[in-house]
Amino acid sequence: MHTLERKVTPVFLLRFTLPTIIMMVFNSVYTMADGGFVSRFIGTNALSAVNIVYPALNLIFAAGIMLATGGSAVVAKQMGEGASQKAKQSFTVILVCGTVLGVVTSVAGIVFTEPIVRLLGANDVIFTYGAEYTLYLSLFVPFAMLQVLFQYFFVTAGKPQFGLITTVFAGVTNIALDYVFLGPLQMGIKGAAIATGIGFLIPAVFGIFYFALNRKGVLCFVKPVFHIRTLARVCANGSSEMVSNLSVAVTTFLFNLMMIKYLGADGVAAITIVLYAQFLFTAVFFGYTSGSAPLFSYNYGADNTKRLKALFRLSLFFIAACSIVAYILSLFFSGAVVSVFASPGSRVFELASQGMDIFAVGFLFMGFNIFASGLFTALSNGKVSALLSFLRTFVFILAAIFLLPNLFGVTGIWLSIPAAEFLALLVSLWYVIRKKKIYQY
Repeated sequence: MHTLERKVTPVFLLRFTLPTIIMMVFNSVYTMADGGFVSRFIGTNALSAVNIVYPALNLIFAAGIMLATGGSAVVAKQMGEGASQKAKQSFTVILVCGTVLGVVTSVAGIVFTEPIVRLLGANDVIFTYGAEYTLYLSLFVPFAMLQVLFQYFFVTAGKPQFGLITTVFAGVTNIALDYVFLGPLQMGIKGAAIATGIGFLIPAVFGIFYFALNRKGVLCFVKPVFHIRTLARVCANGSSEMVSNLSVAVTTFLFNLMMIKYLGADGVAAITIVLYAQFLFTAVFFGYTSGSAPLFSYNYGADNTKRLKALFRLSLFFIAACSIVAYILSLFFSGAVVSVFASPGSRVFELASQGMDIFAVGFLFMGFNIFASGLFTALSNGKVSALLSFLRTFVFILAAIFLLPNLFGVTGIWLSIPAAEFLALLVSLWYVIRKKKIYQY
């Protein structure tokens, strides 16, 4: 019996999703460690530069996640329908498209490094750091794209533990190289970019070898057969996650501009720290949603409404519990998290600590919003999923960023995320309730 066919119980669901949850959390931890090393060894201006160029990197991940989430839903549905060869062909085509896109993006990043960094809003204080970081990280873009794809498809192949193992190994390597490159070798921000790039490289190479050599697995590389309709369905179905990541890129860009306007480079460093903390606390939600998505897709394809109902009920309980825990932890440990990046008593530390207390309210709402969008992607309803993501990560935040700072100053910037998440919660609830009879969850 294939893993996706098993009876849905709390123990099975936790065991199946836990590797992806841990993988996402670990991704966040080593991303935070990256920022911590940059801040401690180079300075908070370098940390600000990393966040300034983050929107460009997020655009790359947006394309990769679109192919990964949309593709894994389509492939898992094909597997549930019994079309195993078609699923392998779709999987191979998605990987080929991702690789080509990664190479093209890498070349663009290398050729247009300085204009990109200027366009992202870097001032003279942080421009040199931003340009150097962007140039060296661009060399590893194809591997970053493959890393994202393999993380999702390991779950679809019923091997979520492989994604966890490669991510942990890549993360430990990244952290170790951060210390070596920034400490003893004193390579500066170039070293941080190379260490991050090698972190992308490891899961990508492992995934290539696994799916190329494991010919008896439910997913493996076969001769690609391009079906435009299938590829279009993959892109449409994954558009919500792409919209979400594109929106994050835009809103991060706007947050940076607002902070530079109100508080200068220290403000950018402070929002960077808080966004790192957000990555950590929301990683559980993204991990669970990604980990459970193939189960929803497979059972939807197999028309097994009993398992869909069980999955949905257990998911709601898990998301609600984790939302409360995330909020409580963010209040109690905000100081410890901020101190990783900024010295207690410094202006950056005070700004980030104050912002975290306000920002944390959003954790009560965002878990359900993330799950609702992922649910509709898994059920092959890319339109609803894209709408929820677009409203949550772009429309509501954009409105809040432009409105609230005019009313409350810097406090309004911190309030933007909680306000946007609350409005998104109302819309998500409406769609989940409305579509319940259609999908029988």
